[in-house]
Amino acid sequence: MTEAHSDHTADGAERRGPLASYRVLEIGSTIAGPFCGRLLADFGAEVVKVEALEGDPVRTMGSHDEGVSLYAASILRNKANAAIDLRTEAGREVVRALAARCDVMIENFRPGTLEKWDLSWARLHEANPGLVLVRISGYGQTGPYSARPGYGVISEAMSGLRSVTGDPDRPPARMNTSLTDYLTGLYAAFGALAALDHRNRTGQGQVVDAALYECGFSLMEPHVPAFAHLGIIAQRTGSALPGSVPNNLYATRDGRHLHITAMADTVFRRLCGAMGQPHLAADPRFAQGRDRGRNAAAIDAIVAAWAASLALEDAEAALRKADVPAARIYSVADAFDDPHYRARNMLVTAPSSALASGVMMTNVVPRLERTPGEVRHAGRRLGEDTRTILERWLALEDDDIAALADAGVVHIP
Repeated sequence: MTEAHSDHTADGAERRGPLASYRVLEIGSTIAGPFCGRLLADFGAEVVKVEALEGDPVRTMGSHDEGVSLYAASILRNKANAAIDLRTEAGREVVRALAARCDVMIENFRPGTLEKWDLSWARLHEANPGLVLVRISGYGQTGPYSARPGYGVISEAMSGLRSVTGDPDRPPARMNTSLTDYLTGLYAAFGALAALDHRNRTGQGQVVDAALYECGFSLMEPHVPAFAHLGIIAQRTGSALPGSVPNNLYATRDGRHLHITAMADTVFRRLCGAMGQPHLAADPRFAQGRDRGRNAAAIDAIVAAWAASLALEDAEAALRKADVPAARIYSVADAFDDPHYRARNMLVTAPSSALASGVMMTNVVPRLERTPGEVRHAGRRLGEDTRTILERWLALEDDDIAALADAGVVHIP
């Protein structure tokens, strides 16, 4: 167990939330590591992001407003920021001292990098036996590929996810977001909490090894036993989901798109009623789920013809009245305009030290009834909290901090 902490974080935010008793040191970059840290920070952990003096590459990504990356403002939210040069021994010594005073340390460098910097697990564990070290990499800390450079979309390709994404007559598609990075950050945060539970019962920390390709591969769950037992290699199926029929995307009369899912027999009967064709529910080709699976093309053609006869709003209204799950394909603009998003406060404006207007971003999920998370502030400026962290965590005096800054080991704006 680490030392007791004050009621406020290094960035001045009040410590509250279910993870408020934990200190987290994040020394990763770009997406997976920072997203893991952001999840913990959202629920109250005091997260200090250690950033290179030139800034995390995520600050160059996404759209910018007044020179500020809006993407970085979101993924770095709720964290204090310290700019420390890990390429210097003095900088690494500062990080070793910080790691000795925290509960969790998150890194997503290539395996071997921490060891090269004399920040190995053995050394960190010796100084802080209760430390949980979260290690995120492309291929894991062991195995023949472990030393390869890892990148989210590359690991996604290796995981098999890309082979089942897109239309069958086109090359594999990708999502316009860092899917595997986010997924791995989520698994890593889950692993950190499981490791903390063990630490709290035994006093012993451990390493959490989260590999991008493995986290992606975990989503191939239905296809693994199908191949192992039956030799079936899953393929791209576009918007349809084999074995779940009807479950597809249909074009409406006004050229828009609606996804309808009615694979359960009871829901399929309601869909037939909504389409004005209740007799289809008794058709032997469609009466039961397995029948529809064998005759997917036929039922899809019927549903497609019905959807094409109506404008999107009319099709949605008919399906809602019949209690059939369906939704238009939302853009981000649709989300901003939707009353349900507003009612659940899914979009919030976080105060920002870099943008006077604040930064709008997604709210915290999931929602906890008694101990909810919160968005306290947008990502901080590079090195904004360096001095405070060195003072509060390491009890350094002004002269010591000035010497580090003068030597180029830390950045204090």
